[in-house]
Amino acid sequence: MKQEAFEMSMLLDYYGSLLTQKQKTYFDLYYNQDLSLAEIAEQEGISRQGVHDTITRTETILRDMENATGCVAGAKALRLVRDQITAAANELIMHEDPTVRHHAERILSAVSSIKE
Repeated sequence: MKQEAFEMSMLLDYYGSLLTQKQKTYFDLYYNQDLSLAEIAEQEGISRQGVHDTITRTETILRDMENATGCVAGAKALRLVRDQITAAANELIMHEDPTVRHHAERILSAVSSIKE
């Protein structure tokens, strides 16, 4: 469940602006605040089934957006490549040749400017 909650939180971060306020609120309470359906229903003054339906629809919307755009998957891939480049450049920083060290520093500087 924790991995699913993390993935859902990532989807909410990327695509949350496309949701209604109610969808965002219920989704946040369920996945980020770890409230039960019953707790959300009581807090929001609706039925547990109403909360469940809203969260289920929201999950579908977010997954459909990710399937269509791939933004979260792309960000994960970018982060992985960035980390690999950083690790390789950090090894080159130790090289005895000052030119190699200089290029490694330039690579690290460029990589640090890549936003997630």
